[in-house]
Amino acid sequence: MTDLFRQQAEERLARGAPLADRMRPRTLEEFVGQEHLVGRDGVLRRMIEADEVHSLLLWGPPGTGKTTLARIVAEATGARFAWFSAVTMGVADVKRIVAEARNALGEHGRRTVLFCDEIHRFNKAQQDAFLPHVEQGLVTLIGATTENPSFEVNAALLSRMRVYTLTPLEPEQIGNLLDRALADTGRGLGGRGLGLDPAGRKFLSEAAQGDARVALSTLELAAALVPDGTRLERADLEAALQRKAMRYDKAGEEHYNVISALHKSLRDSDPQGGLYWLARMLEAGEDPLYVARRLVRFASEDVGLADPRALEQAVAAQQAVHFIGMPEGALALAQAVVYLAIAPKSNALYEGYGRAAQDARETEREAVPLHLRNAPTGLMRDLGYGAGYRYAHDERDAVVDQEHLPASLAGRVYYEPSPRGFEARVADRMAELAERVREVREAAGRAPGAMVE
Repeated sequence: MTDLFRQQAEERLARGAPLADRMRPRTLEEFVGQEHLVGRDGVLRRMIEADEVHSLLLWGPPGTGKTTLARIVAEATGARFAWFSAVTMGVADVKRIVAEARNALGEHGRRTVLFCDEIHRFNKAQQDAFLPHVEQGLVTLIGATTENPSFEVNAALLSRMRVYTLTPLEPEQIGNLLDRALADTGRGLGGRGLGLDPAGRKFLSEAAQGDARVALSTLELAAALVPDGTRLERADLEAALQRKAMRYDKAGEEHYNVISALHKSLRDSDPQGGLYWLARMLEAGEDPLYVARRLVRFASEDVGLADPRALEQAVAAQQAVHFIGMPEGALALAQAVVYLAIAPKSNALYEGYGRAAQDARETEREAVPLHLRNAPTGLMRDLGYGAGYRYAHDERDAVVDQEHLPASLAGRVYYEPSPRGFEARVADRMAELAERVREVREAAGRAPGAMVE
């Protein structure tokens, strides 16, 4: 009797479930999208048909079929399906599910597919709870994540799973799902005689941005607001969709993807791309001071002395944001973005410091040349500290022929200015100084960097 009540409860829940859940595909034939995985020659299809499914990780944006694929795998292979949410459940639930899996295997010889939704929400220590059971083969673990597993999944666990990437659905695939939901009388909206005009279908197929759940949820809401027999138009769907939350996680991979896009747009001198990616971050709620810090870094790394004012603009934007806050501060950041985009580019400082830093690490025990050392005491002067040092202001044009690097690095060149922007003038000045040093050296009859006794 208990099983009968449970079945009736599940049926009532299913009838009241959201449209996106009711229309969830039950077989590979119903599944839409991800042809590279479940198409005729798809790797997951071949594994399912051969009944050789291993632990795996499904990585992709929301609404692309991760949960659905896990359920299909379990159903097609005759395995138990155990659902686990890393958001609402904990290690104790893992232990319970594993105990049930052990009983099912021992009593009925039935395997268990353990689906962990949003596995990235478990910290890496918690993820260890899965490891021994995956190694023993007690459960086939299928994890789902919207974040890059390289960053978010325990390396030991990741090494025992294969990663499969899911991609956003194409607009026409979304359209097919909408058509199916409107026609299905058992699970969908087919009993209401609703229609969808071409303009509305095209709008929602594109506005969902590859997310089937968004498309079906919007359709369901639009349908709830009109009487049976209505032909839904674009205006109905726009009203139901309203303004979607932007797909941007300040702590996740998309955060790094978007800041990378901003940085590369500026490096490529594209102010249009720069403004777009800036807006993507700020409109999604990114910390404006984080953006400002990245612009300050960019000013030195990719512009440098090709335009010395670039750093001033970036720092001024940071100060403006700190002073007036948001949303007004967005314009200060926009000004800095456009300035950095159109500024002449040079990574000479970045490259030069990198070479100097490498030498510094490799020669950290190299002594400072005696003539560059300070000599505040008689003992230090007796030891030769400061001997032979020439004071630049006592020399013509304040130019002196004097080595400033350790002996093993003498003559090393780190900073090589580009021929762009102000840095071209820097290059001319450096050439002028080098020529003056050569003249001083020749006049004194000394070898390069030689000391005066």
